[in-house]
Amino acid sequence: MSSNDRRAVITGIGVVAPNGVGVETFWKSTREGISVLDHITREGCGHLPLRIAGEVRGFDPESLIEQRFLVQTDRFSHFAMAAADLALADARIAAGKYGDSPYDVGVVTAAGSGGGEFGQRELQRLWGQGSRYVGPYQSIAWFYAASTGQISIRGGFKGPCGVVCSDEAGGLDAIAHAARAIGRGTDAVVVGSAEAPLAPYSLVCQLGYRELSTSDEPERAYRPFTATACGFVPAEGGGMLVVEAESAARERGAPIRATVAGHAATFSGASRWEESREGLARAITGALDEAGCTPEEIDVVFADALGTPEADRAEALAIADALGPHGRRVPVTAPKTGTGRAYCGAPVLDSAAAVLALQSGLIPPTPHVFDVCHDLAMVTGAARPAELRTALVLSRGLMGSNAALVLRHAADTPS
Repeated sequence: MSSNDRRAVITGIGVVAPNGVGVETFWKSTREGISVLDHITREGCGHLPLRIAGEVRGFDPESLIEQRFLVQTDRFSHFAMAAADLALADARIAAGKYGDSPYDVGVVTAAGSGGGEFGQRELQRLWGQGSRYVGPYQSIAWFYAASTGQISIRGGFKGPCGVVCSDEAGGLDAIAHAARAIGRGTDAVVVGSAEAPLAPYSLVCQLGYRELSTSDEPERAYRPFTATACGFVPAEGGGMLVVEAESAARERGAPIRATVAGHAATFSGASRWEESREGLARAITGALDEAGCTPEEIDVVFADALGTPEADRAEALAIADALGPHGRRVPVTAPKTGTGRAYCGAPVLDSAAAVLALQSGLIPPTPHVFDVCHDLAMVTGAARPAELRTALVLSRGLMGSNAALVLRHAADTPS
């Protein structure tokens, strides 16, 4: 991923997820296998065929973000800004206090849908009251790059900034983008993704996804790798990480949570799940190659877990193709079955969970899944203690992207 003197390490994690805000709450819920999937409560959604989702409840942006930023941003940016603050605090970075120059820190986010809630509100004003009632911030709040821009403005970060406009796998691609910026000389990057796809306008746009679960029962709506798999449940929220050059982190005495060791991405076509087998397998082998890692070194896999029979079968076979016999023995988990699939935010949350698993020696379970019908060593029921040195995080997107990310325990990175 980068040369030894510019190795990318994770020093901060910030989470705004359906099962908790902040690392401690998120990890407690995740390791205990708590499911928060429930009926959608957002106004204007009651008549839609999509019934179950993972909502971030009790989130008060006004207590976390300055009013001047709130009025010009959508809920997805509120999540991202709050998560960025949490990640920076976790990394022990005070506002405006990193390095000798604001150009030492960059920002990268991934976005799959943008600001649908803000856009819906402005469209309602347009049709209900007229064009004079549409605010000027409509032009920027919906934009995919809004979270990157607002985080960099609030933090005074002027280093390399970017946005990955992609489907779900973009969350892992953003982390790789940050790690490569570290390799090119940037000292730190705030990176991640948060999504807010549960407003009526956004939900209607998702109804065309045939992979979407329309079950009315929270405990049955999202059960990947089972005979009754019927699709995925959407979610809002996401996470942000602070990725730093190892030398810079050690110089300031920051605790290192994990190392970003390898990444690879491929494209196999929208909803062509049989072909995603080869695409995902190639992403896995590419990530292992970049990390200098053998298949046998992988101690846990955080699965994409789309939740349709075709996609689940392709993923199980891809793991076997890429990892060989080890692929049938390595523990596999998908904690997102308890929170829902937050599009680009989902693999970032999986990455956060993987880092916390490496640190705690505990593999979180897969909620709602107990009758696996694929040749996978799924972790179900309760968390499993294990000696964890290397984790593999997988993600696929509805539009055809595949990505794999290798994370290593901070104390187990080759020199």
